[in-house]
Amino acid sequence: MQKIILFYKFTPIAEPEVMKLWQKTLADSLGLKGRVLISTHGINGTLGGEIDAVKAYVKATKMYGPFKDIVFKWSDGSDQDFPRLQVKVREEIVSFGAADELKVDDKGVVGGGKHLKPKEVNELVDQYGDDVVFFDGRNAYEAAVGRFKNAVVPATRTSKDFVKELESGKYDELKDKKVVTYCTGGIRCEILSSLMKNRGFEDVYQIDGGIVKYGEQYGDDGLWEGSLYVFDNRMGMKFSDKAKDIGTCVRCGSKTSNYENCALKSCNDLVLLCTDCAKQSMYCSEKCQQTAQAQPTTA
Repeated sequence: MQKIILFYKFTPIAEPEVMKLWQKTLADSLGLKGRVLISTHGINGTLGGEIDAVKAYVKATKMYGPFKDIVFKWSDGSDQDFPRLQVKVREEIVSFGAADELKVDDKGVVGGGKHLKPKEVNELVDQYGDDVVFFDGRNAYEAAVGRFKNAVVPATRTSKDFVKELESGKYDELKDKKVVTYCTGGIRCEILSSLMKNRGFEDVYQIDGGIVKYGEQYGDDGLWEGSLYVFDNRMGMKFSDKAKDIGTCVRCGSKTSNYENCALKSCNDLVLLCTDCAKQSMYCSEKCQQTAQAQPTTA
């Protein structure tokens, strides 16, 4: 039996290269695949493999003092959902382009939003209604297939677009609202909520454990709707068989949660295609299809 774990921890790491060597040796010895990023701000990872090997990894990682309280989020999947094991040192464990602005201490991100358990999220909405605004901390293509009801979805292709978006003035009317940021597992909102508070958003929250934890508790009977995009070969997961398809096939307009990579290798952009249209063609546009058809074939 195999499983996938998602995890992160914001804590000062004095020697990221040493941490990288330890983590790579540990994960490699257990036959795990996936990706682990390390910076002076902390660690961020997604790994898959045999359940006993994953448990051994969790136990060994928690033995390092600053990581003893990491919350590991478990989901269905296997090492086959990842091409290989990658352990890297980066300037940021999530690339917001804000390495110098982000501050962490042994308690986590300094100046971030208040953490809410899934139950507390619902209670906040029940109490304050329209004064609560959900703010998507992911990229726009992720939000296209799943999001919290009536959420604000910024026009972002990567996390580096958020600073510009926040400083554009588009969301100034939210600065006196109760803003609940959310993302897949919670890590992006740790950073986003602090960036928002630094720019005048007064009452900012984040969902503890992100969409994953909320979905585990409420499935499709809460405030979430649609599919959760994930960054591995699965490309998406649903919390129950009641999940709606809220994405729109770019070709026929039917509802779908199915993402494909454009068949033109030089493009490779994600494209929403229902399974029927994907069988016919997996190009994201007519331009890409024409480009591919114009390329010479090799014998």
